[in-house]
Amino acid sequence: MPNAPSTGGIPSLPSRPRRMHLAAFVEGVNHTTVWRDPRAGDQMAFSSFRHAARTAERGLFDFFFLGQGLRMREQRGELFELDIAGRPDSFALLAALSEVTDRIGLAATVNTTFYEPAELARAFGTLDHLSGGRAAWNMVTSSDAFTGANFRRGGYLPYADRYVRAREVLSACRALWERAPASTAPAEYAGRYVDVRGRPAIPPSPQGQPILIQAGDSSGGRDFGVSVADVIFSRHSGLDEGIAFRRDIDARAVAAGRAPESVLVLPIARIVLGDTARDAAERAREIGFAQIGPERALAFAEQVWGRDLHGWDPDGPLPDIGPDVRDAPVMQGRVQSKADPRATVASWRALAERDGHTLRSLMVEIYAKPTFVGSPEEVATTMAERFRAGACDGYVLSTHLMPSGLDDVVADVVPLLQEAGLFRTGYEGGTLRDLLFPRVS
Repeated sequence: MPNAPSTGGIPSLPSRPRRMHLAAFVEGVNHTTVWRDPRAGDQMAFSSFRHAARTAERGLFDFFFLGQGLRMREQRGELFELDIAGRPDSFALLAALSEVTDRIGLAATVNTTFYEPAELARAFGTLDHLSGGRAAWNMVTSSDAFTGANFRRGGYLPYADRYVRAREVLSACRALWERAPASTAPAEYAGRYVDVRGRPAIPPSPQGQPILIQAGDSSGGRDFGVSVADVIFSRHSGLDEGIAFRRDIDARAVAAGRAPESVLVLPIARIVLGDTARDAAERAREIGFAQIGPERALAFAEQVWGRDLHGWDPDGPLPDIGPDVRDAPVMQGRVQSKADPRATVASWRALAERDGHTLRSLMVEIYAKPTFVGSPEEVATTMAERFRAGACDGYVLSTHLMPSGLDDVVADVVPLLQEAGLFRTGYEGGTLRDLLFPRVS
């Protein structure tokens, strides 16, 4: 069957097309949100999250996604510049959002290292009941003692065992979710790190268990993700890297005995819109320099150089000294790169020389570069091209401005994707699982 006429510059799909998935991501503790912007809301105010969630639901997004921060990050023993002082508890916030939204999924990032299966099973089961089957769990791990110091268990967990515990926690949660309260036998699970024998505190929820999201990018993380997750939250949002990642996930899924289409890949993406490509590029530059101020630029550089760079001019050239290679990280509370800092510095020097970067502009390029920049038509077209090429199944959209950063995307980009037949025009099914994996009649 030939394609229908093109709409809005985006090639349309034939009947029964593969549909794009969209989600909204509110990170909280991060460097991308410009909380100093006069239009920014309060990061502890329910009204901020209500606006963002309702906007995403108006755009027919699949789910609204909260990040998690278990401890304030520190650099050289001091709080990281511009880090966020406070974030509401995800379960309490999402439970409240379930009352002011109707169909959008509600996803919480919760650590498997420091929480116990019984409390996780009950919390996600409760959220699924309150929301009518819209709960999702982004499973993350942590092995560092700095974060663990906030918990009774501490930082005992060896790095190599973080996914061992994650699998055990999930298995124990599933044993509880699958066991009816009136069953004569209790739920049981015993592993190296988890030993559970008990009965669920609540009846089975509408979905049975929440949608599972996983974001680990190491080989162990990818294997864990394809074995248990419904959604892989990826950082590979470019065309070529996205296709390579998707192929790797598909191969691992098949090896794990799963159909590739049962695992959705949704990379993180940020959009900057303008009336023209030039307007959007200038706006992206302004946003990037607002996200990465002088102190933050130095802080990012210090994490690779391993040195105190105070006094260095962030708007001057890169430091002319080599990195101090050490085991102890300069920053605590942030996932550390496994790359050789000497190789990273060498690549940064080459990039700075090629493009004429200062230290700060290079940090903006590396840490704050948007995924899609242009007019609504240009952005929608590029999103469609990457989606149709198989680089992803959709996108998890983040924004520099909370709570109104997705307003323009919903108003100007989503309709173009809908007109091209790439995105839903209404919610279907009753649960989040129905949205993500619609039944074909």
